[in-house]
Amino acid sequence: MPSGRYSSAHTLRFDGGAEIAGSPSPDIVPAPWSDATAVDPEEAFVGTISSCHMLWFLDLACRDGWVIETYEDHALGQMTKNDAGALWVSRVALRTLVTWSKGPDATGEAALHDKAHHACFIANSVKTEIVVETPPKAQ
Repeated sequence: MPSGRYSSAHTLRFDGGAEIAGSPSPDIVPAPWSDATAVDPEEAFVGTISSCHMLWFLDLACRDGWVIETYEDHALGQMTKNDAGALWVSRVALRTLVTWSKGPDATGEAALHDKAHHACFIANSVKTEIVVETPPKAQ
């Protein structure tokens, strides 16, 4: 095998038994040395931030007596170069859409997102800017 010509596809195994196919992004490592159907580390990072935020948001809303019908997040990560020229995930936008059976007004929902952000273990562990973008509420 020539130098640098090997498959980077791998399997991520977790304590509970879940297994997820992993690979570098095919935008970074071309096929056949990557697997476009697998999760790349940058996607996993964004997904982890989204998941942590959602879990805290749902818990805090429940504690306040609110009832959520659906919670969606179409999170988006942005990679830029740092001062040393290295790529990093500098920003994650959590693009959430919450449907309430019984819920707060827009100000209250924003406050729940802020509390969830500050409670999230992952958000507290990274220097990436994390923002919540919610669509405007219908009048």
